[in-house]
Amino acid sequence: MSEFWNETVKRLSPYIPGEQPQDRSYIKLNTNENPYPPSPHVFTTLIETISSKLRLYPDPNASLLKNALADYFHLQNNQVFVGNGSDEVLAFCFQAFFGQEGVLLFPDISYSFYRVYCSLFNIQYQEIPLNDAFEITVEDYNRKNSGIILPNPNAPTGKALKRNDIVKLLENNKHAVVVIDEAYVDFGAESAVELIDSYPNLLVVQTFSKSRSLAGLRCGFALGNKHLIEALERIKNSFNSYPLDHFALSGSVSALKDQTYFQHICKQIISTRQSTQNALQALGFRVIDSSANFLFVSHPQHEATYLYQALKEQGILVRHFNQPRISNFLRITIGTDNEMESLLTCLATLLKHKRA
Repeated sequence: MSEFWNETVKRLSPYIPGEQPQDRSYIKLNTNENPYPPSPHVFTTLIETISSKLRLYPDPNASLLKNALADYFHLQNNQVFVGNGSDEVLAFCFQAFFGQEGVLLFPDISYSFYRVYCSLFNIQYQEIPLNDAFEITVEDYNRKNSGIILPNPNAPTGKALKRNDIVKLLENNKHAVVVIDEAYVDFGAESAVELIDSYPNLLVVQTFSKSRSLAGLRCGFALGNKHLIEALERIKNSFNSYPLDHFALSGSVSALKDQTYFQHICKQIISTRQSTQNALQALGFRVIDSSANFLFVSHPQHEATYLYQALKEQGILVRHFNQPRISNFLRITIGTDNEMESLLTCLATLLKHKRA
């Protein structure tokens, strides 16, 4: 029945998320989920929400959540936008700010949803190659453009830019909106949020899915100049006035308030990431230094496709991207210490068996 599709739908190559097979129990190290539960305060809040609010529409302005985010980041309420996960927030950014004359710039190895949005919204784009160390070189973005978007830390590499590099990017591109996608920033990178009041063209996008352990509640947000936020609100209110339900609103506020738990979980993941990196290097892997909750690795003697499939057969899921320049790399989400020990034990056995 594809004859009924319009031309936009026909040319789309949709984003493919990490697989979530249901045939058995797996150690899931392929979708960058937090291995630890949300703050205990979140569960208390969600129980209260079930009993009292589900018959009512949620607040279309998400006032309590915006207030909490504004207080947390020392911004004004009109500098905060919230949406149904950072993917929706990013989609609104593409609609609101990109597509003018010129091309949108982003890295060639990056979040693959960017290409999908460009195709969906008919936006011309140019991919800027990472250097040989898989780093973003900000000087490469000093060219004519209609906007810039990049993840910091980058995905799937985990490499992060320093805040001073973001300043250089903003100084050289004052004519266009620069979106910094900070989905993984809490695991060791420098946020650009403190630059917002100095650069009216800067928009920072974050999520509750990773460091706050709320991937299942779908809450993302953008921080920036009030005029950029107003544009996002206009898009949202022309599409869906209620993108966040009561659970997402109340759960996110509770998670944001529990700083002690948040900091403890982030430190634990960073510690596990470092010990896992050391162990993988001892097994002969090349490991890209990461500021995210995952590691990007390759082995000089063993193909990534073999390791990916062999791990899956042993009940461990990792992510393999069959793309130019990175087809021999695996992205491994940081799980609990026990999960990473299972991964390392399995890899050691696979490498030994393959050599034999």
